[in-house]
Amino acid sequence: MSVDFTLSAELRNENELGKGASRRLRSMGKIPAVIYGGGEDPVSVTFDHDKLIHSLDQEAFYSHILTVDVAGKSQRAILRGLQRHPCKPTVLHMDLLRVREDTAINVHVPLHFLNEDTCPGVKLEGGVISHNIVEIEISCLPKDLPEFIEVDTALLKINDSLHLSDIKVPDGVTIVELAYGEGHDHVVVSVHVKRAAEVEPEITEEVVEGEAAEGEEPKAVGDDKGEDKSSGDDS
Repeated sequence: MSVDFTLSAELRNENELGKGASRRLRSMGKIPAVIYGGGEDPVSVTFDHDKLIHSLDQEAFYSHILTVDVAGKSQRAILRGLQRHPCKPTVLHMDLLRVREDTAINVHVPLHFLNEDTCPGVKLEGGVISHNIVEIEISCLPKDLPEFIEVDTALLKINDSLHLSDIKVPDGVTIVELAYGEGHDHVVVSVHVKRAAEVEPEITEEVVEGEAAEGEEPKAVGDDKGEDKSSGDDS
């Protein structure tokens, strides 16, 4: 993997557990979190909010094996849950799941779409690309976890589509949804004809002139330059 994420965490003591304690920690710039799984007991920790927020801005963080240093012990984990403030750009809580090299994990990874502008359905036929799915859940060993999966749309024509079963995944990786049967082979991306709302109106000279005419204020009777305004003054 091209990016490494190493996080430093501090253990929480008994006085730092509970809702009230979590609020106090957040006011101090810390993020309460829990590390669990991997055959070990859950551990309550905190992260520095300002340091962690930069990692959260990177797409790879959400589908990456993280290295977490806690009290001198290094642990490998993946992000399993993230609670954000509904109005402020702050993180309220995190859940991290420990991983073991010999145990498969389920992770949601983003899809990266290739050749959308040059596929026949768009470039030659004037179609529009629609993304039905932008991330998928996969299962694999930690060593095989990809940061993203590419979806090549190079051959798509109008009314063509790609399903989950059409996506090429790396060796050792399976798409979880496909394990539930044919009815779960969902459409991932498709090309369709532009709908009326998606077609930009063609601006012609006649349209522009018509709009200008409609925009003019109506003339009052007798306002034409060529009209004799002196009529009625012959007394």
